[in-house]
Amino acid sequence: MLSSFTRELIQVQWRPNDPIDLYVIRPKGIVKPPVVLFLYGYPTDSDKFRNDAFCQNVVKHGFAAVGFVSALTGQRYHDRPMKEWFVSELQESLATSVHDVQMVLNYLATRGDLDMNRVGIFGQGSGGTIAILAAEVDPRIKSVDVMDPWGDWPDWLVKSPQIPEAERANYLKPEFLAKVASLDPMHSLQQLKGRPFRLQENLFNLAIPETVRKQIETAASGTAQIVEYHDTKEYGEKVSANGKMLEWMQSQLQDASQTITPKEFLEKAVANENKNRQRQ
Repeated sequence: MLSSFTRELIQVQWRPNDPIDLYVIRPKGIVKPPVVLFLYGYPTDSDKFRNDAFCQNVVKHGFAAVGFVSALTGQRYHDRPMKEWFVSELQESLATSVHDVQMVLNYLATRGDLDMNRVGIFGQGSGGTIAILAAEVDPRIKSVDVMDPWGDWPDWLVKSPQIPEAERANYLKPEFLAKVASLDPMHSLQQLKGRPFRLQENLFNLAIPETVRKQIETAASGTAQIVEYHDTKEYGEKVSANGKMLEWMQSQLQDASQTITPKEFLEKAVANENKNRQRQ
C-alpha cells in the first residue's frame, strides 16, 4: 500500500537528563497541515507512533500528528529508584509534561511546515489530564479532546486501581494532596469554555472510579461535549472503526476553504509520490 505519510523521530531536550523522543507524522502532498498533539496515558509507551496503520489513520484527512510520552513514562523513566514512579511523583509528572507540551509547540512553530493557527490536542488517561492543564495555560491549543482523564485527586487517589494498596496511604496524606491540588483538572475544566472541548468516557473502563467519572462530568458540563460509550462494542463502532475518533477533532480544526476528502487526499499523495520518483 502506498504510504500517505512521512514520519520523523526527533530527539528534543530542554532540561538535563530528560531527552524526549518526538514523533512528527505529516501527510504527503499537503502544505502546512493543521496539527494534533497526541498524549496517551501512563504507562503507555511510544509504540503507537511507530505503527504504520495508526499513522495512516491520523493523516488520512490531511492533518499532521505529533506524539511523545509524558514524564516518568517509557523511554523517559530512567535513573530513578523504583519507588519513584508517575503517581508517587505526580506533581512533577504533570507539571513537567504540561511544560513539555508548551515547549513542543514552540519547536513546531520554528519548522514552518505546520499550520500553527490550527492546533488541537488529544489525551487519554493521565494524558487527558495533561491535555486539559496545558490547554488552560496555552491559548495556542484551539481544540481539546480527552478520553477517561484522571482527576478529582482526593477521590481518585482513594479509589483508583492504578494505586498499589501498599502505597495508597502515602498519597492520602495532607502534604501530598496539597502538592497536587493546583494540578487537579477539576479546576481547569471551566477555563476551557469558548474552545471546542470533548470529554469521552468509557463507562466500562474500571480504571476510572465511578464517583470520579461523575465528578469530572459535572465539572465539565456546560463547557464540554460529553460522549459516553457503554460497552466495548459501542466503543469499537464509534471510535476504533476506521479512525472515527479523529473525525471530531478534524471537524473542529478544519478550514472550510481547505476541506479535503479522503479520495482527494489519496490522489494528492499518489501524485506527490510520482513526482518524487521522477526526480530520483
